[in-house]
Amino acid sequence: MLEPGQLVLLQSPKDKRYFMAATPGAVLHTSDGVLSLDDARQAGWGGRISSHKGVPYLVLRPTLYDLVKSGVKRRTQIIYPKEIGYIALKLGVGPGCRIIEAGCGSGGLTTALAWFVGESGRVFTYERRQEFLDLCQANLASVGLAHRVTLHHHDIAQGFLQTDADALFLDVRTPWDYVPFIPQAVTPGAPVGFLLPTTNQVSDLLRALESGPFIEIEVLEILLRRYKPVADRLRPEDRMVAHTGYLVFARTTPPQWKTPEETSAEAEKIALNFE
Repeated sequence: MLEPGQLVLLQSPKDKRYFMAATPGAVLHTSDGVLSLDDARQAGWGGRISSHKGVPYLVLRPTLYDLVKSGVKRRTQIIYPKEIGYIALKLGVGPGCRIIEAGCGSGGLTTALAWFVGESGRVFTYERRQEFLDLCQANLASVGLAHRVTLHHHDIAQGFLQTDADALFLDVRTPWDYVPFIPQAVTPGAPVGFLLPTTNQVSDLLRALESGPFIEIEVLEILLRRYKPVADRLRPEDRMVAHTGYLVFARTTPPQWKTPEETSAEAEKIALNFE
């Protein structure tokens, strides 16, 4: 039996998916009829319940993939799961992490970050447009993760409100404009990431990073090709999720860090002094 308030995924025979907290006495109205969340709690994970019209539904534990792909109501393009996994690894996002995100949009990445940081972590997300901030907050609340996120209706052209974040990610149109504010917002040596749709934007960002206190700069894109799951006719699907954006990563320069060229120059000066 499920605990009261647990988030469940109810899936119909036609693959309609509904997310809802299994609150005692709660019901879900669908085109297939009314579903009782008490029945879902009693059935447990992997169980089946029926609507008042007799339509069977599976009771499933939602994965993060389910939440991002199906649980987020969209009014903007979201970051795809294929990018989210790499972003989380590169930025070191995990339990207890404090991460800044700007450009939350519909909240796809925000949802994933809130999942990863756990109860002891915190996500600080910034958005200039109130309608997107409201949508992000509603999506987070619908999957039970809103309490892990602090939402700021704030223009990051005025800087960030945090000073000790463990990582930072920007999904904004002109991230190079905000690069000067990054070192003051994160801990020394923290990883930072960016998502951009075009190569000319990536070039503008690289110029800003190369002129600032950043190291380990990386540019990449992630392609995903699925296969038709038919044992006797295994082959790629006719369509694939190819280019969806360019990812750029870097690290802020730790205090007293010197490039190999600077270190070599200092060594030469020391050697000359002994001659």
